[in-house]
Amino acid sequence: MKKYPIYSIEQFNCNSVSSDLYINTFKNHLVNHSFVEKPHRHNFYLLVFFTKGSGVHEVDFDRFDIQPGSVFVLQPGQMHHWVLSEDIEGYIVFYTAERYNLYFGNKNIEDYPFYFSVQNNPEIVLEAREVKSILPYFDHLISEMQNKQLGSQDKIMNLLDSIHIELARKYSEIHVHQAHSYNVKIKKLEQLLEQNYKEHKTAAFYASGLNVSLKHLNRICNEILKKTTTEVVVDRVILEAKRMLLDENWTVNEIATELGYEDYSYFSRLFKKHTAMTPTAFRLLKK
Repeated sequence: MKKYPIYSIEQFNCNSVSSDLYINTFKNHLVNHSFVEKPHRHNFYLLVFFTKGSGVHEVDFDRFDIQPGSVFVLQPGQMHHWVLSEDIEGYIVFYTAERYNLYFGNKNIEDYPFYFSVQNNPEIVLEAREVKSILPYFDHLISEMQNKQLGSQDKIMNLLDSIHIELARKYSEIHVHQAHSYNVKIKKLEQLLEQNYKEHKTAAFYASGLNVSLKHLNRICNEILKKTTTEVVVDRVILEAKRMLLDENWTVNEIATELGYEDYSYFSRLFKKHTAMTPTAFRLLKK
């Protein structure tokens, strides 16, 4: 059964042996990859920086206005697409966690605040002075990728890390994060949830899997995500239901079954409770 595509970096690096890194200007990127304007997912991290033009970027059904200075940081598995003006310009970078973590060794890509949780805001809007400051890093990335001089791969990785540091500083000014130990638990919860949300819906299951009490897990979720554990689980199910509803090859009944609900009517009531519309209405709205 057909699903919305999940792209790998190899599909963008058609003329390169590199399978874990892709860097391009946005204008050149669209020349050969116009299909990315349709809803899709990636199995890698994505960083895009817009320097000119406008449009709308939808990430897992949240809509963001694109403007000069807009930066988006997406994690593997997130569904997104955009509608762009003709004069759009910027830069786009794809990379895998394995590439990043292996190179630096003593830190992981997930340590950056915008990657603590898949529920974090993927948008960072830079002011004019910040755009001017970070722009040379992207220009150097393009230059190193094209020229392939001695030490280019090392310089590319260090430029990419410098960009992440600058973005993390900006992100931390906007979003206040709790103690690091809680962020680690949230990341582990999301990993456990990703593996089990179709079969296991109870908060107690995830508390047990993380070796914490349900009360403590609820405290962590409330402080970091402003939700109960049960709400986090249901939100993940509803997100996947929305993603699947975009593909008309799935019937609503099949989606309910795939997500672990034998009772189709219960699934429909749950979906309506959290979205204010039925699955069928949501599908029609998104056509």
